[in-house]
Amino acid sequence: MTEKQSSNETYRGLDLPISGMTCAACAARIEKVLNRLPGVTASVNLATEHARVEIASAATSPQQVVASIEKAGYGVPLQTMEVTIEGMTCAACSTRLEKVLNRLPGAEAAVNLASERARVRYQPGVVAADDVLAAIAKAGFKGRVADDRARGEEKERKLAAYRAEVKRFWIAALLTLPLVAQMATMFSADALAGQHQDVLPRWLQLVLATPVQFWIGWRFYDGGWKAVRGGGANMDVLVALGTSAAYFFSAFVVLGNLHHLPVYFEASAAVITLVLLGKLLEARAKARTTAAIEALVRLQPKTARVERDGQLVEIDAALLIPGDIFIVRPGESVPVDGEVLDGASNVNEAMLTGESMPVAKHPGDRVFAATANAQGMLRCRATGVGEHTLLAGIIRLVAEAQGSKAPVQRLADRISAIFVPIVCVIALFTFAGWWFYGGVFSEALINAVAVLVIACPCALGLATPTAIMVGTGQGARAGILVKNAEALERAEKTRILAVDKTGTLTRGEPEVTNSVPLAASANDVSRLAAALEQGSEHPLAQAILKQAQAAGLILPDVTEFKAIPGAGVEAVVEERRLRLGAPAWFPDAELPSAQLTELQGEGKTVVVLAEGNTALGLLAIADPLRETSPDAVARLKALGVRVVMLTGDNPVTAAAIARRAGIEEFRAGISPAGKAEAVNALKSGDSLVAMVGDGINDAPALAAADVSFAMGAGSDAAIEVADITLVRGDLRGVADAIALSRATLGKIRQNLFWAFIYNLLGIPLAAMGLLNPVFAGAAMAMSSVSVVSNSLLLKRWKPGAGR
Repeated sequence: MTEKQSSNETYRGLDLPISGMTCAACAARIEKVLNRLPGVTASVNLATEHARVEIASAATSPQQVVASIEKAGYGVPLQTMEVTIEGMTCAACSTRLEKVLNRLPGAEAAVNLASERARVRYQPGVVAADDVLAAIAKAGFKGRVADDRARGEEKERKLAAYRAEVKRFWIAALLTLPLVAQMATMFSADALAGQHQDVLPRWLQLVLATPVQFWIGWRFYDGGWKAVRGGGANMDVLVALGTSAAYFFSAFVVLGNLHHLPVYFEASAAVITLVLLGKLLEARAKARTTAAIEALVRLQPKTARVERDGQLVEIDAALLIPGDIFIVRPGESVPVDGEVLDGASNVNEAMLTGESMPVAKHPGDRVFAATANAQGMLRCRATGVGEHTLLAGIIRLVAEAQGSKAPVQRLADRISAIFVPIVCVIALFTFAGWWFYGGVFSEALINAVAVLVIACPCALGLATPTAIMVGTGQGARAGILVKNAEALERAEKTRILAVDKTGTLTRGEPEVTNSVPLAASANDVSRLAAALEQGSEHPLAQAILKQAQAAGLILPDVTEFKAIPGAGVEAVVEERRLRLGAPAWFPDAELPSAQLTELQGEGKTVVVLAEGNTALGLLAIADPLRETSPDAVARLKALGVRVVMLTGDNPVTAAAIARRAGIEEFRAGISPAGKAEAVNALKSGDSLVAMVGDGINDAPALAAADVSFAMGAGSDAAIEVADITLVRGDLRGVADAIALSRATLGKIRQNLFWAFIYNLLGIPLAAMGLLNPVFAGAAMAMSSVSVVSNSLLLKRWKPGAGR
């Protein structure tokens, strides 16, 4: 959105995405509707599905423009913006910033303290990127819209800032070390008798402490002031208040020659130095939580060898377009997604699937960007480039999941929002109580300082996002793509798993194993059945077509085609009305029941070709069980998950497949809508129900489940609906995903427990005078580090653990 001021009017330019347009009439209609608004000039582009709107009147607002488009029957889709944030120091900062961004009209924001990013969904026209950045700046932080270039700049900025902080820490440490020697006197006989001793002259202590307080510690004053100016309070406020109290009291004692009173320069300087050390350790640990996504980004090849006018030319991989022919030599990485045209090789796809065994590639097979070619040369056609490669999709999903919030974090967010004010009140009461009952001002002050510096909202804020970032990163390495943190949390609670049969338990590559002619020849049965299945994408139809093609049969034309969901297909072929489908669809036909039962008992799907009530023949189709399915089912049972198979196949065949897979419970002969109903029926209890499938017909059931898994080798429709995508297309991935979810949520609960316990025990101990401010500062600095370090232990998780 652009805006400029003239002498008598305000001009605003909006560039709005439009959804729902199907033809030029739609674009013309939207233009007409918008141009009726006062001061509006609109131009709608059907090809780009965008509207350019110029507003030259204060009588019309962007909200009215959006409302007019929606009233006309079209939509203005929400956009997502990712913003890098500078200046957040604790959970109170992220919570306050989130509230500020959510006040923007039509905006929905989630701020991640661990990744220092905000993900904002907003209504174009109503909110623009400049509005978001302005709100961030007003709250006292600095924001920049994130993209690939910004990612690199952000990394360099963080590295430079880290190096500068390291230098400042060592300077602070050198200045503080002599002061900390003062603590040795705390345990001397004179000190215990109430006589304070100084190792260093007090004027020297003042000289050493002053640069630590106001140069090294300026970041706390700056951050605290911005927080207060923005209407909140954060950890910087606590550190600034606590250290300032100790420093200024000590400076007053020195400058006033009050030799009978103690000084606490060591407390103020040591707290700042230790907190700075904690921040450095925290930054190093946090950097490791994003290692997974950075590793994926580094995998993207930079160049590609492309055929141009019969010559091989090396170009920037980003310049490839769909349809380009590229060559992948032995030892090279595939530059973009594509289809093999010539050559044969083995390709290592471990970085996508977590599977270490290379995958054989032949003409017609798909290859994916960043996978490593082994010994053979491949000639491929580009099918997915830029943001449309599988690798780019994985990076996008991982980034979105790492930036999302789990419901378990809500309690920590609520506490963080009020944490600092409560701690300030406790410190005030501590000071008042000790001074009133003890009568010693310095003692009351130092105990209040201890309360301020031991309190740490950072640990609460980092407890959940760091574990989510590491967990989702480990999942990506294993070929488990989690859409968001909420899905990961729900997966942990899975107790019932509904499993599709074809393509999930089985390979999804069925083949015709038996052809039983009845009232027609074997060739006619194959030829007519294949004719009925022309154009169908169903795996069973593909098996019938493949058999006919292998036999060199010529397929006749089909008219009046009709598909009957859950039953089969019918059409007119060679002037005969034929039907092909499940035996149950032909109750009046004479079928060889013994042979039918025998074939179905072998786990084969049998379809009947009939003309009226006359069965012309039977085709038995076998879809081999995946070798990994029995192991996957056993692992799921070991995790306490009840497995239920859902299939449109007949009960006899379903029973055979279920028996081989180790599944005791199944629902057979159900339609795609029936699968969704079966999932809803399983949800009737208190148990959380998950669904795993791979086809378009599974999409309704996936949508009905509490948490859904899509096999990565399946359709885009299933993957779009699913909460978790399994790139490997292996049912064992579901067991891995559930195990990963439980490990991640276990770490989150541990982190939250220790964060709460730390504050619940530390603050009262400080208030009772049992903690010196230096020890309190050290404890506060280490609390965040311990939480992040505990989350990093998730890196030990491996797929297949607990087999």
